[in-house]
Amino acid sequence: MIKAIKGFNDILPEQAAKWLRLEAVLANVLARYGYEHIRLPIVEQTDLFARAIGGATDIVEKEMYSFADKSEPPTPLTLRPEGTAGAVRAVIEHNLLRGDAPKLWYIGPMFRYERPQKGRYRQFHQLGVESFGSTLPDADAELIAMTYLMWQELGLKDEMRLQLNSLGEIDERHAYRDALVTYLTDKQEQLDEDSKRRLTTNPLRILDSKEASTQALLKDAPKLAEFLGDDSIAHFEQVKAYLDELGIHYEINPHLVRGLDYYNKTVFEWVTDKLGSQATVCAGGRYDGLIGQLKSMGSDKPAKSEPGVGFAMGLERLLLLIEAVAPFDEIVACDVFVAAHPDVYSAGVRFAQNLRYDRADLRIKMASATSLKAQMKKADKSGAALTVIIAQQELDEQTISIKNMQTGEQQTVDQKWLSNKENFAI
Repeated sequence: MIKAIKGFNDILPEQAAKWLRLEAVLANVLARYGYEHIRLPIVEQTDLFARAIGGATDIVEKEMYSFADKSEPPTPLTLRPEGTAGAVRAVIEHNLLRGDAPKLWYIGPMFRYERPQKGRYRQFHQLGVESFGSTLPDADAELIAMTYLMWQELGLKDEMRLQLNSLGEIDERHAYRDALVTYLTDKQEQLDEDSKRRLTTNPLRILDSKEASTQALLKDAPKLAEFLGDDSIAHFEQVKAYLDELGIHYEINPHLVRGLDYYNKTVFEWVTDKLGSQATVCAGGRYDGLIGQLKSMGSDKPAKSEPGVGFAMGLERLLLLIEAVAPFDEIVACDVFVAAHPDVYSAGVRFAQNLRYDRADLRIKMASATSLKAQMKKADKSGAALTVIIAQQELDEQTISIKNMQTGEQQTVDQKWLSNKENFAI
């Protein structure tokens, strides 16, 4: 039997209903902040990710699903491992920054080849949000405030901790990088294997190591904050001031660097300890140089950049957290089940169709034209609050029989009884 590929999971109807509810809450908050929806392709040119994310990152080195298409010569393509690069490509390609400061969001599957584990799959789903056009710290604070409102709407406010850091500008980060490499080079034999490799490829990622021995070495290492210039410090202080004004508590995490090369200044993560070890549910930051970097692809000349800041939220992990601490109310797939005797089944179909026109708020199901007994068994399994029963007698009298599926009580009413919300509301 053919089965799903490892790490590529089916989302069955019971779970899919929870996904829809979660997505509706997130979309509602985004609309309240004035963000607009954009739909992006899941396949992009491989060079887009190599250029945007950075060739020395784990994603580009080990995790991308890449292949060549059938064109001549073949074009290297990649299933998107993250969404920001594609969103920036779309903004540039369609001139969305011309006289505007777009605020966009997208949602959908991403793809990375890594070991599948609980809440982390090879095909996973993210909500991505990007705000373009402002260098000011209020744009950073707005995104954090928006995620904070999302946690409140989902009943997760007390389960999430906000961690902040500033990466400064690229020259400040490079100066810090050199100092960190100098400090660790003499101690590299004490580093874990991943950190030894990163020392020559992406040394800032060593700060994020989960190895206790490496973290012990880092206690006396140079600190990134010592290398920040006045502008970077002032920007970060203003972000913190906005969060203080909004009553949003945060922790400064000097080892928070993010795994992608395009970030500068503010970076942040929302983490929880309710999923076992500390887990990141939402992460993002500022990327003021990325637009210019992608504009200049294929050219020797640097291109003018535009500021940007954004975040990505892992929906699998978020749903696991909701299930653990604030489960959604029971999601019922059916409110009214219509059962019709096979001899008058077409009349039942007509009744159900008319009711769908009259009551857009109701979820109405019918079974196939089997025996009435078999249809009632399906009504029991449907979770419906009411079952409408139509046989020849009801048809002759222009009535319907209604059975309360919780109490078992049954009554005969006018055919239009359910069309009135005062008689039956959900």
